[in-house]
Amino acid sequence: CLVRHVPPTITHQSPKDYIVDPRENIVIHCEARGKPHPSFSWTRNGIHFDVDKDAKVIMKPRSGTLVIDISGGEKAEAYEGVYQCTARNEHGTALSNNIIIRQSRSPLWSKEQIKPIFVQEGMPLVLRCQPPAGLPPPIIFWMDNNFQRLPQSRRVSQGLNGDLYFSNVMTEDSRSDYICYARFPHTQTIQQKQPITVRVFNSDVLTSDEPLEERQPVFLVPSDFVSAKLVLRGQVLELECIAEGLPTPEISWIKVSGELPAKRTSFQNFEKTLRIVHVSEADAGEYHCTAKNRLGSTHHIIHVSVKASPYWISAPQNLVLAPLETGVLTCRAGGNPKPTIAWFMNGVPIENSPEDSSRTVEDDTIIFTEVQTGSSAVYQCNATNEYGYLLSNAFLNVLAEPPRVLTPLNTVYQVIMDKPAFLNCVSFGSPIPRVTWFKDSRSSILVGDPYVFHDNGTLEIPVARVVHSGKYTCVARNSLGISENHVYLEVKEPTRIVKQPEYMVVQRNSDVVFVCKVKHDPSLIPTMIWLKDNGELPDDERFIVDSESLTIREVTENDEGTYTCIMNTTLDQDSVSAKLSVVEATPTPAVMYEKPDAPTDLELTDPGVRSVQLSWIPGDEHNSPIKKFLIQYEDALHSSGTWNNLTEVPGTKTMAHLKLSPYVHYSFRVLAVNDVGYSLPSLPTHVYKTKPAGTPDENPSDIKAMGMEHSNLVISWKPLTGLQSNGPGLQYNIMWRQMDVDKDWNSETVANVSKFVVAGTPTFVPYEVKVQALNDYGNGPKPPIIIGYSGEDLPVSAPENVWVRVQNSTLAEVHWEPVPAKAVRGRLQGYRVYYWKERSLHRHTTHSHAHHMEQQTLNFTGNRSHGKIPGLHPYSIYLLNVRVFNGRGEGPASSSLSFKTPEGVPGRPAFLRVTNSNLDSLTLEWGPPHERNGHLTGYILTYQSVNNTNEFGQLKELVLPPNETSITLHNLKYSMRYKFYISAKTLKGPGSSTTEEFATIMDGAMASRQVDIATQGWFIGLMCAIALLILILLIVCFIKRNKGGKYPVKEKEAAHADPEVQPMKDDDITFGEYSDNEDHKPLKGSRTPSSGTVKRDESDDSLVDYGEGGDGQFNEDGSFIGQYSGKTERDGVQAHESSEAPSPVNAMNSFV
Repeated sequence: CLVRHVPPTITHQSPKDYIVDPRENIVIHCEARGKPHPSFSWTRNGIHFDVDKDAKVIMKPRSGTLVIDISGGEKAEAYEGVYQCTARNEHGTALSNNIIIRQSRSPLWSKEQIKPIFVQEGMPLVLRCQPPAGLPPPIIFWMDNNFQRLPQSRRVSQGLNGDLYFSNVMTEDSRSDYICYARFPHTQTIQQKQPITVRVFNSDVLTSDEPLEERQPVFLVPSDFVSAKLVLRGQVLELECIAEGLPTPEISWIKVSGELPAKRTSFQNFEKTLRIVHVSEADAGEYHCTAKNRLGSTHHIIHVSVKASPYWISAPQNLVLAPLETGVLTCRAGGNPKPTIAWFMNGVPIENSPEDSSRTVEDDTIIFTEVQTGSSAVYQCNATNEYGYLLSNAFLNVLAEPPRVLTPLNTVYQVIMDKPAFLNCVSFGSPIPRVTWFKDSRSSILVGDPYVFHDNGTLEIPVARVVHSGKYTCVARNSLGISENHVYLEVKEPTRIVKQPEYMVVQRNSDVVFVCKVKHDPSLIPTMIWLKDNGELPDDERFIVDSESLTIREVTENDEGTYTCIMNTTLDQDSVSAKLSVVEATPTPAVMYEKPDAPTDLELTDPGVRSVQLSWIPGDEHNSPIKKFLIQYEDALHSSGTWNNLTEVPGTKTMAHLKLSPYVHYSFRVLAVNDVGYSLPSLPTHVYKTKPAGTPDENPSDIKAMGMEHSNLVISWKPLTGLQSNGPGLQYNIMWRQMDVDKDWNSETVANVSKFVVAGTPTFVPYEVKVQALNDYGNGPKPPIIIGYSGEDLPVSAPENVWVRVQNSTLAEVHWEPVPAKAVRGRLQGYRVYYWKERSLHRHTTHSHAHHMEQQTLNFTGNRSHGKIPGLHPYSIYLLNVRVFNGRGEGPASSSLSFKTPEGVPGRPAFLRVTNSNLDSLTLEWGPPHERNGHLTGYILTYQSVNNTNEFGQLKELVLPPNETSITLHNLKYSMRYKFYISAKTLKGPGSSTTEEFATIMDGAMASRQVDIATQGWFIGLMCAIALLILILLIVCFIKRNKGGKYPVKEKEAAHADPEVQPMKDDDITFGEYSDNEDHKPLKGSRTPSSGTVKRDESDDSLVDYGEGGDGQFNEDGSFIGQYSGKTERDGVQAHESSEAPSPVNAMNSFV
């Protein structure tokens, strides 16, 4: 809002090499600022790109960002090319980098028929992967049919090209599922090669039982004796040597022309790969790898050359000049080969731009001399060599602005006396205004002590006094005008507690009062706060807070503690504490314990140069013996009105020999102390004056030297008391010099202060400091030298060469190059890593989870160059940057670095439930885990039966594909509980399982059969009725036989064979369970003994024989459903009573 005319500046743009996902819209970023706000245009492949003519391309409002919609089926490859954004307004034109847009590609593996490979044991073998060329190149790994990584070792390992190398094969290497997988990062797709079959045959088949023939090492990779490697500065150098031989060779590395950089070097793939990160020119040279076994060794020489794409030494910075001023734009870049520098003005080569007499181009520098108002423009510097380019925009803005003071008019600053005061005067103008200060009348400019003038116009008064109060005027001037502002400074008296609460010992159930009186500046309103043991007062009506006291009524043991009185104002505070002790109340009311009376009749005798004897008469003890006497003094010369503790003597003494200090006007008083508390003080003695003794005996203590701002050094100390001055005119001689730079001491003498500010110091350099006391008699003893540092400033550099090593799916290690000590500009505290999750790599991530996570920080104290970041989410993209921090704050952030966490094991499935339950089957349904942590490769379902005693049956396991979320399990036992465990798995393995228990349905008929019939009331009644009926029948038959009645018994026996002598079929018996000895088995009929006695079990079991064709059983509600049938067929013979129910005679036949 201050500058009305600003050329454009590019603030955000897409990376130079931008690989896009063909499944998502293409977004090409271009953001810029300027005044007026710039307009945007694009070129594609060097030709103007008309956004309005393509309906699929949208440019965001007030932005140059392009959004290309390919959701309708358009191919991303149609928009491949080199794009460049232009931002322009009336004051200039800024250019983005050339942004190369390419579509990521994950082509399919070409179909091929791979023949089995037969190899003799002990011989070398190379399995070629040769994945399809993708963009970016795929990540290669070898797995088996079960998606398990193939084990690798010194003998078997994967090369950088993806091939699988065997130094020598063994019989266990025979298998038919060597599968090479290629994972394409951008599209998150995995392609696999056809499985390779390897058959290793033993030499014993062809020859005798001789051992395998051993061989010296021979390199498989590289194949020649000498090779060369080119790497760019800042990239990763990977050198590989893989050898065959028997026994398996060991690989070692050396650098012929120097030592390997320990902190940047690692050995991978079982020492077969040498890896150096953040390559510099010093890493060029000759490297040797050696393969060795017990039969010999072989060597390979690799010549490494390091080139460098352009990198900034000094990028051009925006330049704001006033008319007729002079300035310089500098563009310095390093590289190998050395980059060529080309200048552009508003996107046009500078040699083709309009002539400007104020501009001179000298290689990498543009000099502007006496610029004019119309010279504003945006200049581009392009540094290029064969390995890349750098493009930077920097504007020249020529402004003619008179000064304006931005600090609000009539601002009032309030400070406490002896504290620093800062009066602001923020100004703006072009040329940059010069600020001067006046106080009250504008008669003279403020200069020198006690004022400190900051570059931003702020006026500092390090130690504010009442005399500094008043009206201050700041004036901002430049060649175009003048502006001024008035502010006011009010220096307030400090807040002090003048009567503080005292230590109290009170009896239980009595009242206690803590007094807290304050003295403060009349214009400030104090607020009193009471604390108990540093916490709030109990919520109890017994605690009464007044304006100057705290009263506790009827104290208890729980009220014991430390009570603190805090007096706050808007500018400062003061606080004091006192302890409360509660003693048991005396059971006898007649005995009263109180504080002692004040001592009386104080007398000074035996005066000496530095001593005097004090005596007194004790007051009444009030039933509590005096434990001690406290002697206090007042110094009327140095601190009148303040009583200080001098010494204590036992309660049995009434005299003390006091040691005194010179040049003090003493008054003494005495207080008595018993278990209840302190007495009132005695009346003071007359003034006793000691004479001056000469120079001070000691110097100030607790000397500190540290900077409060980046350009000062604050020296502070604990002043001497009046007792330590030894004479009048106490002052302090402050001496300082920059360590290892200055030979002579700077000095300043001050009085009545405890702090001195040295202004204009360099940032964070060591100083030697001394503080010496002196008075009118001379200097005190020689002071010791202490070392302090001037003020710190914020670091100016960010950590460089930041890179990340992902250790596992939840842990990463970030590395950086430490910031040079000079750029830290202070005491190095450590490094701070800011990191946040940008998004999950899983394509099914919900919208709510796709947002950025809250930024997190980790501090690594000390001079570190790496640190570990735990607790990461698997299968996600993170961003991080690193900052150094000192005691003042943190420096600029490094460039944000993106890294990916690999897949991890998934979380537990969301739920497991039964959707259908039958007698012998269950249908289960489950939900995918909320945290997939990778591509799901399937589910593992295990289950086992659980009986009534909670014993588990055999565990069964099913492996299910990832797209299934339900299954029906058959052939289960009815009325049986089962425990189920379901877990998801990724390539990393299975995750936690979700566990539930379910049961199959119980058969209704079986449930009814399981009822204990013998205990049912209805059954007992039925049995009694049947027994009674049988008894009646027996009696009737007996009576009829005695009367000689004739019955067609023989005919009946011929027509109806005795059911007891005919074999009975199991199918005819359907009477339910009754016997305890034959669970779940039908009961057979039994014969009745000839004696005619009826046993309970046999009579019950034989009831079914009463109906020859009927069924005797119980239905589901327990009722008897067998029916008497009067019709039967036996071998074609018709029964005589076919239409009638069985007669008693027929029933009798079954018992005789």
